[in-house]
Amino acid sequence: MILDAPPGTSCPFVEVVSDADYVLLVTEPTPFGLYDLKLAVEVLQNFNKPCGVIINRADLGDDRVEKWAAEANIPILLQIPFERQIAEGYAHGQNLVESQPNLRQPLENLLKELVS
Repeated sequence: MILDAPPGTSCPFVEVVSDADYVLLVTEPTPFGLYDLKLAVEVLQNFNKPCGVIINRADLGDDRVEKWAAEANIPILLQIPFERQIAEGYAHGQNLVESQPNLRQPLENLLKELVS
């Protein structure tokens, strides 16, 4: 089962992750994204929850998220590019794979890895 939580480390986040086997943290490569990521990882460490990171709009910012994740021994599982086509797809009700079919295989591979 996949559950979604709002950004940040508020009560809804804690409620969702408290029973999770694994947590996917989605962030952006910005100072604010890194700040929130660090807070979320701290909460997860208190719960002893394993996690991995998906970087959304990966080519928008810099590499500080990647460097910090490597130092913290947290895997970067997927990077989603910052592309206008994705935003246009969302505006027309398309999901990520519909607007970017080339991401289907990496997403399927990630799901298989997480399930095993």
